[in-house]
Amino acid sequence: MKITKHFSISLVIVMCYFNLQTALAQTDWLIDGSSYTTEMKQTDKTLEMSNGLIRRVFRIAPNAATVRLDNLVTGESLLRGVKPEAIVKFNGVNYEVGGLKGQPNYAFLKPEWLDKMTVNPASMQYTGYEVSEPQAPFQWKRVRNYTKGSNWPPKGKHLRMDYQMPEPQNLITGQALLPSSYGRNTLYYTDFNSLDNLWKTTYSEAHERSSFQNEGKIGEIFTPANTAVYVEKKLAANTNIIEATFNVGTDKSKEYGPGITLVWPNKTMKFYLRPGGNNYDDGVAMFGLWDGQNENKAAGGRQALDLTKPWKLRYRITDQNVFCEAKPEDGDWLTIEKLSSFDIMPSHVRIGKTNAQGEGIDHKTQQGELIRMQVINYTEYGSLSQNSKAGFKKDAITLSVHYELYDGIPVMAKWLTIKNNSDEDITVDKFISEIIAAVEYGAAVETRKFNVPSPNIHVETDYAFSSFNVEDANHHAVRWLPDPDYQTQVNYLRVTPCLLNVGPEIGPAKTIAPGETFKTFRTFVMPNDSYDRERNGMALRRMYRTLAPWTTENPLMMHARFADWERVKTAIDQAAEAGFEMVILTFGSGFNIEDDSQEYLSKMKKYSDYAKSKGVEIGGYSLLASRRIGGGHDVEMPPGQRPTFGNSPCIESHWGQDYFKKLYNFYRKTGFSLLEHDGSYPGDVCASKDHPGHKGLNDSRWEQYETISQFYQWCRANGIYLNIPDYYYMTGGNKCGMGYREVNWSLPRNQQVIHTRQNIYDGAWQKTPSMGWMFVPLTEYHGGGAAATIEPLKEHLSHYEMMMVSNLGGGVQACYRGPRLYDSEETKSMVSRVVNWFKKHREVLEGDIIHLRRADGRDIDYWLSVNPQGEEKGMLMVYNPTNTKITKTIKVPLYYTGLSDSVAVQIEEKGVESYSLERDYSILLEITIQPNSYTWAVFK
Repeated sequence: MKITKHFSISLVIVMCYFNLQTALAQTDWLIDGSSYTTEMKQTDKTLEMSNGLIRRVFRIAPNAATVRLDNLVTGESLLRGVKPEAIVKFNGVNYEVGGLKGQPNYAFLKPEWLDKMTVNPASMQYTGYEVSEPQAPFQWKRVRNYTKGSNWPPKGKHLRMDYQMPEPQNLITGQALLPSSYGRNTLYYTDFNSLDNLWKTTYSEAHERSSFQNEGKIGEIFTPANTAVYVEKKLAANTNIIEATFNVGTDKSKEYGPGITLVWPNKTMKFYLRPGGNNYDDGVAMFGLWDGQNENKAAGGRQALDLTKPWKLRYRITDQNVFCEAKPEDGDWLTIEKLSSFDIMPSHVRIGKTNAQGEGIDHKTQQGELIRMQVINYTEYGSLSQNSKAGFKKDAITLSVHYELYDGIPVMAKWLTIKNNSDEDITVDKFISEIIAAVEYGAAVETRKFNVPSPNIHVETDYAFSSFNVEDANHHAVRWLPDPDYQTQVNYLRVTPCLLNVGPEIGPAKTIAPGETFKTFRTFVMPNDSYDRERNGMALRRMYRTLAPWTTENPLMMHARFADWERVKTAIDQAAEAGFEMVILTFGSGFNIEDDSQEYLSKMKKYSDYAKSKGVEIGGYSLLASRRIGGGHDVEMPPGQRPTFGNSPCIESHWGQDYFKKLYNFYRKTGFSLLEHDGSYPGDVCASKDHPGHKGLNDSRWEQYETISQFYQWCRANGIYLNIPDYYYMTGGNKCGMGYREVNWSLPRNQQVIHTRQNIYDGAWQKTPSMGWMFVPLTEYHGGGAAATIEPLKEHLSHYEMMMVSNLGGGVQACYRGPRLYDSEETKSMVSRVVNWFKKHREVLEGDIIHLRRADGRDIDYWLSVNPQGEEKGMLMVYNPTNTKITKTIKVPLYYTGLSDSVAVQIEEKGVESYSLERDYSILLEITIQPNSYTWAVFK
């Protein structure tokens, strides 16, 4: 009987799994996402956004907070803890936006805990919401071929949740970690440029050079690592914050790490940095604490501190507790330990190196090597003033958190708007606009050199630059960090990357004038429903097709090597004859977009008018970064840093502002409709205080990015195509490199063609075919001589055709760089034939590439392009780079074509054959391909 029961249960499980897989196959959003529409639901305590693929649930009482984030395809809960919806620093003070406090364990979130969680009175408070349709962040003028069914703005739902400032007194009495000076008087301060007579200096006699003043610099300690050098002074009785800043320099000591020691007549207390870690975590920097009775060699828990920059330490003394707190340079305060309140205030303070108990005693036997470190400053602050006017009135700022969930894709966008309702300027020093305590990818007990990956969630922003790669282009804003609240994680150092933190690396330091509104960049969060590389890549490509549909514009481009009228006219005529759609006056051609003379603009207008008369678009090249302007117009980098490309102008200098005026004017006056913008703004900061467009270092990146992104958005609204070797897709860019190493195009021709297909294969994991450009050097490029070039074209027709088909067979446009596209009727016939073949199959070839076999020059290589919504649902391209005819049977996976039972297959122009699909949606197809040639098969 038990066996029968178990068999029945197993059968039910198997049948349920089969039915689930069948249902998923029928409704897979990557094949047909039309049924996944966004809905909003409200209860007394919650708001829910869902589109059948992902769901986000907000608690709206007693404050607003995300309490569920679910992957509805896999059934997984992605959220393990409640965090604020954002954190914004106004005028030097951090404010949490929403959130709930009191979660007992951050490994998971039990629903019954929510009713017991409380509001933080110091956070911004939720006041209401509004639901609407998504609005386009900028306009898209549709002037070229693009994916059918593209909607702009994308369909879905927009949720705006509004917050107001806390009462100033709530900020003081709440849980906010405030700047030391907030609501307090400064009782004493020194930057150690001099040492007044309030200080008594104690230094070790272990070495003749042990000192608190090294080479004339007061505060620089030079002494053996495990010896004592410090200064001591009397504390005022009304001191409530004691703070010092340390640069540990070369100090790798443990117990003798630099810190602040409080002194009573009969005891000491030391809060300090341990650059050398402890005996168990040798070399892992952390905090230490001697509380007067016990030593804590890993205060605040085991962790790994970054001591490459200075750290501030402070004691914050209240009637209830004493807080040992720390912050990295340009970071925020962290509570390391909370102690009982003092019965009696300490009488003195020691700053510098002592033993673990804060005593001026050297190590008896192991004094170590000489080290150099610095005490940068020291400050004492008084008690909080209950009548302090610091902070904002409740209605001074309206902060709105915006969410958009889109139909048909598991993607949620999020951003903030901040309105200044006050009568004074307000500065947004920093912001974190998305915080998700996500379920970790995995757990590593020990973390030596390697850690587990971040959660299986794709995150990017429209604040991306300086890379062809999405992750690298977003590393300035997207971070997966350890979660300090996650005390129960398996990792001993608590450094599991499981807390999403999205905000600018520096700045924005943006001043908002009274009545004005500031908007942050947008963050896009997409949980993956698989660990399969192909599926996750397709999900990313679907996101771009939906949220940046201009990237599906894909004109055939010729790079005209010269800019004089006769040769430009020849390029336009040949492009029109051969079916090309765009001519670009390329780098080195003599084209100069910065020439704003009326004579030059009129000349370019003539070029544009002639191109239009032939049905061809025309555009040109401009270099922005990777050049030196001089005269104080270049970026002024902080000490030790260099511009990304070695040299770069500051966009907010006088030169930069004039440069963009010229660009706007050029496109308004000439009718050109493409910009190839090389060396685009790569995110370089600028410390100059003389440039008109930014105040200094902290706002320099934000202001420069605003200028260039606004220009790109203007281009998108005016139908100007943008070829940019940077990841500017979400701000209007059409195309970036698919994969590009310039010197590879000086290799022998038969090597170039292999690189071409390798670059496409590799680039198409994350990019759609239309998002990446390739290169075909018709004339010599970066050397290589005759063996590397196609000219004379008629003498290398076979290679020319293979280069064209290798690109167009993946739906990828290359930059055909030379003075002409053909040099004979035979060449013209070949180019026209290949172009016509591409246009015949364009819809499917511009679909997603399914990766099958990467080119290696040893055997055939092939990929499958899919378009489940088209008549041609798939197209297999097969290339033979060898000198031997090859016949092979290929397993072709047709799942993403949307075909489920049978398929009609046509190899080249031969007859159509019908195949039944295997249970894994594949067929076996025999292919014969001639040496150094190609073939294809279409699936309907």
